[in-house]
Formats: sequence, C-alpha cells, structure tokens
Amino acid sequence: MNSNLQFMVQPGGCLTGHMRVPGDKSISHRSIMLGALAEGVTEVAGFLEGEDSLNTLRCFRRMGVKIEDPETLGAGRVRIHGVGLHGLKKPDSTLWLGNSGTSMRLMSGIIAGQDFDAVMEGDESLSGRPMRRVTEPLALMGAQIDTQDGGRPPLRVHGGSALKGINYVMPMASAQVKSCVLLAGLYAMGETCVTEPAPTRDHTERMLQGFGYDVRRVAGEGGVSTVCLTGGGVLKATNIDVPADISSAAFFLVAASIAPGSDLVLQHVGVNPTRTGVIEILRLMGANIEILNERTVGGEPVADLRVRSAKLKGIAISEALVPLAIDEFPVLFIAAACAQGETVLTGAEELRVKESDRIQVMADGLHALGVDAQPTPDGMIIRGGTMHGGSVTTHGDHRIGMSFAVAALRATGEIRIEDCENVNTSFPGFVELAQRAGLRIRAEQVAA
Repeated sequence: MNSNLQFMVQPGGCLTGHMRVPGDKSISHRSIMLGALAEGVTEVAGFLEGEDSLNTLRCFRRMGVKIEDPETLGAGRVRIHGVGLHGLKKPDSTLWLGNSGTSMRLMSGIIAGQDFDAVMEGDESLSGRPMRRVTEPLALMGAQIDTQDGGRPPLRVHGGSALKGINYVMPMASAQVKSCVLLAGLYAMGETCVTEPAPTRDHTERMLQGFGYDVRRVAGEGGVSTVCLTGGGVLKATNIDVPADISSAAFFLVAASIAPGSDLVLQHVGVNPTRTGVIEILRLMGANIEILNERTVGGEPVADLRVRSAKLKGIAISEALVPLAIDEFPVLFIAAACAQGETVLTGAEELRVKESDRIQVMADGLHALGVDAQPTPDGMIIRGGTMHGGSVTTHGDHRIGMSFAVAALRATGEIRIEDCENVNTSFPGFVELAQRAGLRIRAEQVAA
C-alpha cells in the first residue's frame, strides 16, 4: 500500500531561541561538481544532506569520482577525490537526478565537454521542466543534446563535441543558465562570456575563483553584467564551509515575523547579495530583521539574522528584486496573507515552471484557507486577512509544504498539508527543527 506523508499543524505559537538551518543547496551542488573536476582532494563541511544534493553526489560517483560522504565522515562532511577536468568516466547507466533542476542544468554544461555519451533523467516533476534554456546556448557552443517534446527531460548528451567559446546574452535572468554555460566554457576553445539582464546568484563564479580558476566580471548599467572565463585551465582542490541556506532560513524569517512574541536568531546564514531579496522584501513590508556578526567564509558572506515579530504591510514588490528571491516567494506569499493591505507581485513568471506551478498552487492553497489571492500570468495579488484552518496539497513541491506549515502560526484552525515527502529534497529535519523553534507541527504517514 502506498503512503503519503502529511503535516498536521496546530494554530498559534511563537518562535524563540537560536537555530541553524541546513547547508545551502546551491553551494552544496557546486561543491560536488567542482570538487570532482579539481585536481586533489576537496574537503566540504556543512554539506546539505538532502535528496537533491545527494543525487548530485551519486551521479559523480557513477562517473568514476571517489566521494566519501557524511555516513562515513560525520554530519555535513564530504571528501571529494578530484579527477581533473578530463578524468570523468562514462556512467554504466542513466544518471538519475530526482527532483533537481539545478543538477540537470549545471551538469549539462559539464557533460557537454566530455568524450562520452550520458543520459540524465528525473522524476515526474523534473521531466516537465523546461531545458531549452540550457540546451540552446550549449548547441551554440557545439554541443549535441537530444531532448523530449518541448525541450523536456530526459536529456541525452552526445560526447566528443569540440566546444567553442561564445558570447551569450541571456534572454532572462537565470543563475542556472549562466552556470551551465560557464561550466561548459571550462571545456571550450577560447573565451566564454555570459551577459545577464539582472543580477542572479553568483555562487558558481565565486566557487570557480575559490578553486583557483580565473573569472572576469564586468559590471554594466542597470544591473546588466557580464562574466567571462577562458577554457583549458585547471581547478585546484580547496576546502569549503557551506553556510546555512537562506532559502531554508526564509521559512523562519517569515514565521518569526508573523507570530506575535517571536524573537529568533538564525545562525551562520549565507547572505550573498544575489540571494538576499527575501530580507529586502520583508523589511519593505515592515519586518524587524537585524544582520549581525557579518563575516566571510570561503569567499561567501555569512551572518546571523535576528528576527522579531512585527506588523507587516502589503507592498508592490519591485521586479528588480524578483531574481534575488525567486525561491522564497511561496513563503513570502504567506507573509503577504498576514500583512495589512494588498501585496502585488509581477515579473515572476518563472514561478510557473518550478517544481510545481508555484503561482497557481499557492493561490489554490491560500483560497482553501480563506485568503483573497488572485493569480496572474506573472505573479499574484494578495489581500491580507484572517486565515482559517483547512486542507492543502503541495503537488509534490517541498517549498509549498513548508510555507503552509508556517501559515498555521496565524491560522484560526488546524492546517493539514498533503504530499510532503519531497521536503527532504531541500530541508531534511524540517519538522524536528520547526518543533524546537515553536511550531506546533507533526508529521504522519497515511494510506494514499
């Protein structure tokens, strides 16, 4: 008999104390990829032991890289025995990436530069996500990649192509596309440049530099910038300390903001300026968030975040902030539902092609809880008000499940959240950590 993991969350509560959320997923993915392609042994601390990043780890093992994992070394610790840029081996079968679009898009760039064929596939959600945004620039570089109808996975990457550097102007801001092209550029003849229309997360560029690779950045006007590198260099092993994931911290930033009496400190959070849109948006809504103990760890800015409850107000969210908070909008919608007045989001059509259609799924869930939420093609209009209890479904999307768990802090009745298995893809131990912080949440398996 199939079973379904549900969250049952009682209304009310407040959040207090100190906590550290799991490691940053984006950086965890990249630490495996670049560590595998480096010469020497890379030590990683703070690695996220979620299914997405573990699938990346398993794929590189399948391509001949020796990787010692947390089961052997202890929580959050990984040791990668790099094979160099040209040391990967043909996998004996398909590379399984589960729910991870980041893995598939970034690995497309790496595998395009190999001399062997490889097939990448994922679960039903990943199989419906658009991949032309990476296969098209890779084709311009000389790669040969077969997709399914509509440019969807599985992807078959044909090896042995001689890649050439390109100047690629991205039609839309996407850190995954930028990273894919730069990673392919490691194998390309000449210089590869990517121009982005708005700032996106820059973990790939920072980490490439941390591995000793020369990366050139040119800032333009109006947020436009270009990143360049020349193929044929060498990555040198290094040590990486993965900060806590601001996307995971976001659930607790909103939770402590909306729950009266809350005073919570989130420790060692990555505050890369390309990722802090959630803090900026919440502060514009009136949130009380302090950035404390700022420091740099392994090239990434890190800080402690103190958040106390505050009366939030609705705002029109600037489209310039959208790329800086794209993964945090599900829980920001909960903040909007608890705010006084109207919150308007535009320019976020990317939310419709995430693990779920996050605009429609969040609107449906908010409706089920009595919130006035109107989806639009590229965003949402939410009028804050009272939330009652009810039942919502995540459609297999981890961020939807955690967002509605946070909503219970201000609901008048119990919220039941169905289909929460995928929470472990990004936030293992979410329920236990949320309970310790003050959320009245429990998980239970029910017959499907």
